[in-house]
Amino acid sequence: MQTTIVDKETIDLTNADLYLNRELSLLEFNMRVLAEAKKETIPLLERLNYLCISCSNLDEFFEVRVASVLQMEALNPTAIAIDGLTANEQQEYISIKAHELVAEQYNVLNKILIPKLKQESIYFLRRGEWSTSQYKWLAKYFNNELLPILTPVGLDSAHPFPRILNKSLNFIISLTGKDAFGRNSGRAILQAPRALPRIIQIPNEETESKGYNFVFLSSIIHEFINELFNGMIIKGCYQFRVTRNSDLFVDDDAIDDLMNAVEGELMMRNYGDEVRLEIDAKSPNETVDFLLARFEMNHSHLYLAEGPVNLNRIQAIYGLIDRPDLKFIPFKPYIPPQFRRNKNIFNAIKKQDILLHHPYDSFLPVVEFIRQAASDPDVLAIKQTLYRTGVDSPIVNTLIKAARADKEVTVVIELRARFDEKENIVLANKLQEAAVHVVYGVVGYKTHAKMCLVLRKEGKSLRNYVHLGTGNYHPKTARLYTDYGLFSSDKVLGEDVRRVFVQLTSLGKVTKLNKLLQSPFTLHSGLIDKIEREIENARANKPASIIIKVNAIVEEKSIQALYKASQAGVKIKLIIRGICCLRPGVKGISENIEVRSIIGRFLEHTRVYAFENGGDWEVYTSSADLMNRNMFKRVEICFPIENKKLLNRILHDLDIYLHDNDQAWILQSDGCYHPIQRKESTAIIQAQTVLLNEVNN
Repeated sequence: MQTTIVDKETIDLTNADLYLNRELSLLEFNMRVLAEAKKETIPLLERLNYLCISCSNLDEFFEVRVASVLQMEALNPTAIAIDGLTANEQQEYISIKAHELVAEQYNVLNKILIPKLKQESIYFLRRGEWSTSQYKWLAKYFNNELLPILTPVGLDSAHPFPRILNKSLNFIISLTGKDAFGRNSGRAILQAPRALPRIIQIPNEETESKGYNFVFLSSIIHEFINELFNGMIIKGCYQFRVTRNSDLFVDDDAIDDLMNAVEGELMMRNYGDEVRLEIDAKSPNETVDFLLARFEMNHSHLYLAEGPVNLNRIQAIYGLIDRPDLKFIPFKPYIPPQFRRNKNIFNAIKKQDILLHHPYDSFLPVVEFIRQAASDPDVLAIKQTLYRTGVDSPIVNTLIKAARADKEVTVVIELRARFDEKENIVLANKLQEAAVHVVYGVVGYKTHAKMCLVLRKEGKSLRNYVHLGTGNYHPKTARLYTDYGLFSSDKVLGEDVRRVFVQLTSLGKVTKLNKLLQSPFTLHSGLIDKIEREIENARANKPASIIIKVNAIVEEKSIQALYKASQAGVKIKLIIRGICCLRPGVKGISENIEVRSIIGRFLEHTRVYAFENGGDWEVYTSSADLMNRNMFKRVEICFPIENKKLLNRILHDLDIYLHDNDQAWILQSDGCYHPIQRKESTAIIQAQTVLLNEVNN
């Protein structure tokens, strides 16, 4: 779209043509992830990982986003999204784009990666490719490991079509002949237990094989399926998988116990409404139509698999292959000198604010902060939010030790962190058993803020030490995601954090915060105010620009504010990892807005809001994206970076991202992303590589 506008004052910024569809934008993100699997410059096993990530992302897309669109069509078919599409129209566009993506995923696997892996003596052996010794080993494996636990169900009046678990591997088998009881239903269903590995490695020492040899579970079952139907003839055996609506529904107005409500919903997740059917591409039309009718889906929800129906499971081979040359070069995260010089972490933080940029900077200081708080006799209390962290996290174990050392430990756990609900329930019970005060936040609002407060007695006074972050307290993801974390002993900031914890753990009115912006109260309006200040500065011929780096931008009022800023001449740079509903490059509206996405070794997860402010830059980092849920339905914090050295460091990081000419994609006004074009004479700049090199030199 390229719209020509003459009179800016008469422009309707709510016009649907000015917005991109969020679902299609998310599919575009997965296209960019998949594109990494095709890059020759990336190590081969990492390319396989990118393929698997795109598949895992697509699963979640169907489980949550497509399910939401289908629900909207059922509840309010005339409702129109911000981009002007009805739910039915969105489904049509989603189907076209998703089918293109799936076709490309199998093309990348079969035409690019498998041949490349074969050149490196890494084999995915299909039926018919097994040597005699390999066949014997696999037959033995089937008889000893699979046959005893496989339970086929012949379909007849006494054996109705079974309930199919969400994303489980299944087989539909066509049969002829009669069984021991004289029955001949013609069809059977076999569900592969989830405990079984989806890829089996053939041992070289037992089969005289060379290299790495892998066989898909589906191939083994297919080859030996006759063993399950003695005396009958197998006409066909085809794998299939059903994806279901997996978004939990918890009625906030009708629950007395949030944990019990979430546990109840978890039991139903595996049996939500069907949203996608994947089936072997070789399946006959009769079989396909039978399954579509069984699940009450039409052909737009059907996806033909030119390989295993769950490509994400291939990721398991990464850890089985000892080939460092086919993986990213390992790196050692940097520990800032303030922590190396000071054994007492509180003395280091007391001297100055300290900023960490993960994974370039180590996550160990965060763990050490909580560890020292747990063992320091002067620490009286620890308060922390946990969103996704893992039951066996060193942070969790340290909090338990602190509680057992008679410190006041309060943990706010968000039970409804999507797909981590079960783990968070286990975590909550584990903490409560250790006498930790556990609360679940505020009903109706997910607690997404990342913060830890330590209250320490120093002489005759009490001092608050805080850690605020953009990412979860999870040591593993801290090596895979980019995030900022700030340590501070600033009195005003510490008091703000304390007040937010009071809101979360008790009842009372909203209290005024002096430095933090907080959703659902002041974050949205505070950001809008700062955008409007840039507009005023631009009109007054003062320096005016905005740099925002987030995972997604969807919220309509924020987009409109940025459009107005662009119209006023404010230069706007947006670094958006995933969804972007803002349409850049529209003449008279958004020609001053550039949107780029960085896809690299690490998942971009930092959220930064930077405003030039007439030349005196103001920088905030946050746990929140520019989405309706973050602004109005979650408890989020947005914290200022006031130390000039740290502020300039973030601006420097942003500048590196804005000069990336190798891993950056630029959003066009039609909603498509193009890889950035670099002149051959120009040196390659990969933002993540530059940042890695800066901390290692």
